[in-house]
Amino acid sequence: MTTTAQGLGSLDAAAVAEALGAGDCGEVAGDAGRRAQYASDASNYRQVPLAVVFPGERRHIRNTLDVCRRLGVPVTARGAGTSTSGQAVGPGVVLDFSRYFNRLLALDPQARTATVEPGIVLDDLQQAAAPHGLLFGADPSTHSRCTLGGMIGNNACGSHSLAWGRTADNILELEVVTYRGTVVRLGEMTAEEIDEAIAAGDDRAELIASLHRLAQRNLAALRTKLGRFPRQVSGYALEQLLPERRFNLARALVGSEGTLAVVLSATVRLLSPPPARAMVVLGFSDACAAADAVPALLKHQPLALEGLDHALTDIVTRPATRAAIDTLPAAQAWLFAELGGTAEELPEQAEALAETARQAAGCTGSEVITDPVRARTLWRIREDGAGLATRMPDGAEAWPGWEDAAVPPDQLGSYLRKFTELLGRHRLQGAVYGHFGEGCLHVRINFDFSTEQGTAVFRAFLTDAARLVAAHGGSLSGEHGDGQARSALLPLMYGPDIIALFEEFKGIWDPDNGLNPGMIVQPLPVDGNLRVSPHRAPLPLATVFPFHADDGDFAKATRRCVGVGKCRSAGQRGDVMCPSYRVTRDEKDSTRGRARLLYEMTQGEVITDGWRSTEVRDALDLCLSCKGCSADCPVGVDMATYKSEFLHHHYKGRLRPASHYTMGWLPLLSRLAARAPGLINALTSSRLAPAVKRLGGIAAQRELPRFAEQTFLAWFRRRTPRGDGRRGPVMLWVDSFNNHFSPEVLQAGVAVLEDAGFRVQVPDGTQCCGLTWITTGQLGTARRIARRTAAALAPAVGAGLPVVGLEPSCTAALKSDLPELLDGDEDARALSRATLTLAELLVHHAPGWQPPRIEARSLSQTHCHQHATSGFSADSALLDRMGIDNTALDSGCCGLAGNFGFERGHYDVSVAAGEQVLLPAVRSAPAETQILADGFSCRTQIAQQTSRSGTHLAQLIARALPPADPSARSGFPPLPTEKEHTRD
Repeated sequence: MTTTAQGLGSLDAAAVAEALGAGDCGEVAGDAGRRAQYASDASNYRQVPLAVVFPGERRHIRNTLDVCRRLGVPVTARGAGTSTSGQAVGPGVVLDFSRYFNRLLALDPQARTATVEPGIVLDDLQQAAAPHGLLFGADPSTHSRCTLGGMIGNNACGSHSLAWGRTADNILELEVVTYRGTVVRLGEMTAEEIDEAIAAGDDRAELIASLHRLAQRNLAALRTKLGRFPRQVSGYALEQLLPERRFNLARALVGSEGTLAVVLSATVRLLSPPPARAMVVLGFSDACAAADAVPALLKHQPLALEGLDHALTDIVTRPATRAAIDTLPAAQAWLFAELGGTAEELPEQAEALAETARQAAGCTGSEVITDPVRARTLWRIREDGAGLATRMPDGAEAWPGWEDAAVPPDQLGSYLRKFTELLGRHRLQGAVYGHFGEGCLHVRINFDFSTEQGTAVFRAFLTDAARLVAAHGGSLSGEHGDGQARSALLPLMYGPDIIALFEEFKGIWDPDNGLNPGMIVQPLPVDGNLRVSPHRAPLPLATVFPFHADDGDFAKATRRCVGVGKCRSAGQRGDVMCPSYRVTRDEKDSTRGRARLLYEMTQGEVITDGWRSTEVRDALDLCLSCKGCSADCPVGVDMATYKSEFLHHHYKGRLRPASHYTMGWLPLLSRLAARAPGLINALTSSRLAPAVKRLGGIAAQRELPRFAEQTFLAWFRRRTPRGDGRRGPVMLWVDSFNNHFSPEVLQAGVAVLEDAGFRVQVPDGTQCCGLTWITTGQLGTARRIARRTAAALAPAVGAGLPVVGLEPSCTAALKSDLPELLDGDEDARALSRATLTLAELLVHHAPGWQPPRIEARSLSQTHCHQHATSGFSADSALLDRMGIDNTALDSGCCGLAGNFGFERGHYDVSVAAGEQVLLPAVRSAPAETQILADGFSCRTQIAQQTSRSGTHLAQLIARALPPADPSARSGFPPLPTEKEHTRD
């Protein structure tokens, strides 16, 4: 029996899912939503599977293979789905190992080995090995989410493979199962062991005998045409069958892209890193000059030698990263070198390497980086390369396809020059970066897949590029595998004799062609199954938000997600993205999973009901609208905006969830409640509270915030201004949350601003940024409110007054949401430019003002909207000037996230998000440590889930102001020290 993708037309997805469900295969999903989420990886390709299986035990895998074999359905094994070549998508059943089949089975520090299931994330293995002073050598840039199974499939390498080897070099043993169900343990074998295995006469014996015969008949070809340099990853690693390599079937399977067998477990080698490392940054006149310098630099035996072209760094806009780039030596390209050794010997080693670089033609400068924080920032630019490079500096889309070709390092300069010429001949552009030390280049190219002509250029370019790399003795793939992107081009590299060996090798392992068909042998065409195709027109979907960066095209906005999967990073690394995925570890709850569903919605094939799609609605349900992805996603996916747009259309003319009326209209309801706050508070804390919550769509477990007895505006409009106002007027934005629930925050803000010499004004009337209507997708109402607000503040903004916000979510809305929502409105744009945080005003616009000294420690929780728009640098500088020893938590979103954590059905995820870092850190902090949290949501989560209270930066400063003029702070109570004061 032969299984092919073309033979699946008669199979029904529901029937396949039903058979798998009845076959004890683990968790099975055959619904349209799941199939849409798994239709793409990080490549140009798209294949909608019939079903997705999430195995949790070995029997689930074997049973899945048994069911699929009976039905004639192919199987594609998948880890994190970050493949750039298309080998993690398939038309049959996708086996996702990452969710459940991801355990560390054993770790032996003395033997320096670990045994793992294939779904384990590399960073999880590294974290387990680190206490023993060990690590796994291969470290691709996707280490925070890639799985060991995926690394085995592609023979992943990473920055340090120069010193520590590829994945194959660090594999000791594999246990695998074939499509026909034969379980085999693989590793090195002596001649005696081969004979003994063959003598057993079972299925394993037949497999080994056939493989041994293949090797013995082709010794010369295996020695001369394969394994010529470390990054020759394309094709099958048949050189591992040579007797001098001890007939290592485990390493021969590495890089086979799931086409031969399914990995059940892997035993890997761990190594001990050097005690210290140093980073050296080398500048060059262009990337070709940097490539020319590589052979001489390799003599210094660096751990890593990475290259970056200015075309990549020019794309970076995030302020903190941009600031780090601007400190690099002046150049058009850079090499990042890392050296290892003792702390005493590294300075001399670093200087010697830098001196060698300075002697190279085109070197513009060098710097030894001694600050580990700065070094990590620079390395993260390189790690984010695959995402950054998906947009050209002018915003045009760029794609993989010729993603990771490699040549021997001494050929790199010549190859890069001719490759650049080739791009020019085809009128293409691309940002080059990669593992220069091993001759491996990554590049994303501005192919146009939306037209027949553009697709023809893509096909012609790949063919020419394959010939070019072959002429330089290189490999079409240096670490990402061939997949659908390059398999059809392998004959240009190897010729018919080696291709025939590859086909024989595949036939021995998988005679039914049931595992990942179309990869490496019998290949699919490079321009087939394209995710963006001129033959598939997206649905005509009009939007409220303009999506200017994507030419007003919602489909183009959703396909910003190229699948690199940074949103699937479970560890906290200073990023916010993606809090829901960190809790559930489910693809549908990742930014990528949601973006893929939205994209499929625009295509109208798998998701067929457009804006009315329940699959999309359900996937967006656990999106916290935290805006973390808008800053942390390398390609700028903004799921909060996508969600608002979708909810607007989904519920247009229909009854909405109750929480959209209660939480979405909270600013207006709060104004009504302000007329009788005592009565409302009595009601929401009485025996009727459960009914109130139920009717309002609010989680039963949540305590409802208490309305203040007096709003801030009522207090402010009766007071007499204090201070000399020497710096002139400032407009204090009065947000609904602090105005109605915690007016003491705004009162403290007034005291601080007046102490700094500002004359505080507030907007006329009662203004609102419209955030609650935006997050619930009520964009028509949000627009009207935003337009009124922009007009109301226009005179003050036009007069040059800064607008200072104390609630980060509202400040972010004024900065980013209003100018988008009111596209083309100059008042909204001016308001955006005028809006500042309190710290930004005090640090950058109050020269000479010295904040009070406070010798104390603090923990600070950065609101996720502030993380996405302003960052924490101004706050950090202000706290430093105050003498505060502050620790900014790498906690991500607090989990409450405005209306999200109050909504029915969200409580568990909301609390779990907070429990990852924030809440445990608050509970363990000493009593004298200040807990800083400017966000109303953050303070509410802290107050409701711990015995501590959060303090706003304005409150911290106001508390320490000189008491010379007590009346300046009259009218508001002391900062709360008891939990009941901040239960809101």
